[in-house]
Amino acid sequence: MKQSKSKSKTLQKNKVFIRLNILFLCIFLSFSAIIIRLGKVQIVDGEGYKNAVEKQENMTVSIPVPRGQIFDREGEKVVNNTAVRTISYTKGKDITSEEILKIAKKLSKILEIPEEDINRLTETDKKDYWMQLNKEKAKKKITKKDEENLRKQNIEGKEFDKKIDELRRGRVTAEELNELSPQDLKILTIKGRMNSGYKMTPQIIKKNVSEKEYATISENLSEFPGIDATIDWERNYVNGELFRSVLGNITSTEEGLPKENLDYYLVRDYNRNDRIGKSYIEQRFEDVLHGTKAEVKNVTDGKGNVIQTETITKGKSGNNLIMTIDMKLQKAVEEILEKQLKAYKGSEPLLDRAFVVMMNPNTGEILSMAGKKLGKKDGNIEIADYALGTMTSSYELGSTVKGATVLTGFETKAITPGTNFNDAPMKFKGTKEKKSWKDFGIVDDLRALQVSSNVYMFNTALKIAGIDYVPNSSLDIKASAFEKMRYYFGQFGLGVPTGIDLPNETSGIMKKENYQPGFLLDLAIGQYDTYTPLQLAQYVSTIANGGNRLKPQILREIREQTTKTEDIGKIVKSMEPVVLNHVDMKKEYIDRVKEGFRRVFQEGDGTGVSTFKNLPYKPAGKTGTAQTVYGGDDNSVGKDQEGNRVRCYNLTLTGYAPYDKPEVAFSVVVPWIINDKGNKVNSIIGKEVLDAYFNLKNNQGKYAN
Repeated sequence: MKQSKSKSKTLQKNKVFIRLNILFLCIFLSFSAIIIRLGKVQIVDGEGYKNAVEKQENMTVSIPVPRGQIFDREGEKVVNNTAVRTISYTKGKDITSEEILKIAKKLSKILEIPEEDINRLTETDKKDYWMQLNKEKAKKKITKKDEENLRKQNIEGKEFDKKIDELRRGRVTAEELNELSPQDLKILTIKGRMNSGYKMTPQIIKKNVSEKEYATISENLSEFPGIDATIDWERNYVNGELFRSVLGNITSTEEGLPKENLDYYLVRDYNRNDRIGKSYIEQRFEDVLHGTKAEVKNVTDGKGNVIQTETITKGKSGNNLIMTIDMKLQKAVEEILEKQLKAYKGSEPLLDRAFVVMMNPNTGEILSMAGKKLGKKDGNIEIADYALGTMTSSYELGSTVKGATVLTGFETKAITPGTNFNDAPMKFKGTKEKKSWKDFGIVDDLRALQVSSNVYMFNTALKIAGIDYVPNSSLDIKASAFEKMRYYFGQFGLGVPTGIDLPNETSGIMKKENYQPGFLLDLAIGQYDTYTPLQLAQYVSTIANGGNRLKPQILREIREQTTKTEDIGKIVKSMEPVVLNHVDMKKEYIDRVKEGFRRVFQEGDGTGVSTFKNLPYKPAGKTGTAQTVYGGDDNSVGKDQEGNRVRCYNLTLTGYAPYDKPEVAFSVVVPWIINDKGNKVNSIIGKEVLDAYFNLKNNQGKYAN
């Protein structure tokens, strides 16, 4: 019995021993496998892992170059670039939000951030930042029930995460946001700038940094992965508000490329945050001003941080624009408009704008393109640049278009040079009598232009429509008569696009609904369709040069960028005159109207004689007054007690000088004058702008070509 028990104990000990041996063997084999694996990692694969950690990657990106400058026709700078010290950030491919935050915190200790930039932070920005700083608290704002409710709605994946973030953000309280210190907001502003750019594309963190900020960061770039201290540029409009609206604007780096044209620019090697022209001259000539980008190679480490930047090609700055505008003349014209608006505003409550266009009738070059608009701010009158109104707003122009009416009559054989009509009131059945501002008796075409006879133009319009005037008869004028007159008016530029190289031009309003027969008579004296001040200048230029309708040009030359401050660069392209159409009329017809225009300013009782006779530069032209209704925005003065628009007048003027060899043509438009009797603001402006032109020419030798 004892012997049996002893054997049993021995067997049990043997089993335990065997099991221990097996256990130790397993442990030994496991450790051996680990040692072999570690050896393989360290000895065999170690170099590969080391290379992966230290791996450098090269990526080539395009960098914008300075934008081309803009000069006036005399070589005076109008728009240039000002160098500014700038801190920028190039986001690495694999950089995390935490790494960006770390850099932002370091930068916040060096950079001063303007208060207005901090004030642009949104509540969402602040809530997201609070959640990043308070991750545990933020997590607790979401319950299991919240998650269950979303899953019940079959919301999963990225949409689930998005909804959770929205719930969490919505539960951050105002008290919790108040925990963010001024330093936190500063860090958040910097971080926001760093995140706003695209990967591997430089993004501006701060412009106009101080010398101390610039030096501190420049000397410690190794501590700021992706950060660079560079010299950037800002657009500088040298003459302030002078001609400002036509020069246009460029986008900021924050705005970048406009969404509506994103693909257009991306395929042309633009980056999303590039600055581009967004209006008028800056936009229209973007391809000239933009230049060819520099190419740089960004070298990144294994984490995607940019550790080195190498220039591959320097790129080429944008070309310079030489405008046709003379900024000294432009300044003089704008000052004249401001002076006269202020002088007349007290007695003219509706008056709020005035326009002048001056151009070379032989080339189409615009010398001045000015508009001023009155407004109120804090009870005070302010005057704003409204040069764009010369091409984007239209008005009834009155008798200034009578030259086109006479020429249409000649060309359609309705009248011939020397045709006479009796200037007496005309009476038609069912309408008020139509008459001139004064009865002139028997007048021919020259006399009609000289004294501005409405009745002559009415008879001419009737003849164009194939009708002889019979007192007290009914008018039966077909729409085709309107079309015929508008066709010939369009030959001179009235009612059609002028062709100017700027966007948003209007062609005026060609009224085509509810034709009444009498409206053709109104069309003949400029009181039906509306035209722009620029169209008026093109029309009179076409008459002045003998029948060539020229494209109004704002660009004179394209020149290369140069580093020499006194140089405007080599000519790349010179713009030549562009004839849009030649008026298919006999030279004697146009010369006849030119003689009529000369008499308006130079002989007897011409409507412009009191202002323009005997001036040394011998001007010719046509005055105009159009009956209209107020079309502005100030209803406090623009409507009567019944709510109807107040009746008023547009005062206009157009002409050229000298009449025997025209070198400058002009138009003046002053809308919404109540007192047209004795009010000569249009003629005063016209004389003063011509004086300014010829004074500049005589005193400074301008306009030789």
